[in-house]
Amino acid sequence: MKLLLTIVQDTDAGKLQQALIESGFDSTKLSSTGGFLRQGNTTLLIGVEDHQVDTAKKIVESTCRERTKIHTPGPTITDLEGMSATRPIEVTVGGAIIFVIEVEEFLRL
Repeated sequence: MKLLLTIVQDTDAGKLQQALIESGFDSTKLSSTGGFLRQGNTTLLIGVEDHQVDTAKKIVESTCRERTKIHTPGPTITDLEGMSATRPIEVTVGGAIIFVIEVEEFLRL
């Protein structure tokens, strides 16, 4: 058995959970926060049998796509002193991060 620790953007989480349910996979949803843009992420814990790993990964891949977004950084110390200006930058967001972890034991109580 494997545990897929899957981190996705909040905007993709609902449709990913629905796609997983339609394919017979259960998941547990945890709220989390990303590092770079400080935006909300969702971490899904998905328990699967070894032979189901590829199927679950394909569902995540087809549901959670990367996209670009225009991001305007907040003010910096130099901005407050009027010495530099922030400019909008294009960043890539979305997609998914999946950690596949071996499960030594699984109990449902």
